[in-house]
Amino acid sequence: MKIGEVAAASGCHLETIRYYERIGLLPHPTRTRSGYRAYRNQDVDRIRFITRGRDLGFSLDEIRSLLRLTEDPELSCEQVDALARHHLAEIQARLKELRQVARELERTIAGCAGGRRAACAILETLQQSGPRTASKRRENVHGAVRSGMPSTSD
Repeated sequence: MKIGEVAAASGCHLETIRYYERIGLLPHPTRTRSGYRAYRNQDVDRIRFITRGRDLGFSLDEIRSLLRLTEDPELSCEQVDALARHHLAEIQARLKELRQVARELERTIAGCAGGRRAACAILETLQQSGPRTASKRRENVHGAVRSGMPSTSD
């Protein structure tokens, strides 16, 4: 199968497939005599696994760990369960953070009188220093070390 066929079959963009190859999530396929990548059905399944993991919010490192776990059928499900529980806890923490941010934004918008920019409550709130929950979240999303998790950037 050529990369375009794999992209169509997996629903994953071909540049993303190449990226997954570069970072080692997907093994480099053999090449045909004319230099085309020759993929197998197992590669399509692996790409779907990666894509579904990303849809569920798993980082590439977490997906890499899950893929390693799929390679040994004798392993217990305990590690997969622990990884999923850890991920769920992170999602719940982010949801809590987002609810707090939404409440703050609602309060700020409610305080806006719609007057002149110089007296804008929204801009004034943005200029104040306060908790930096959003930057903390961005660090986690963009590859910061997570407790108990390996660290490689997404």
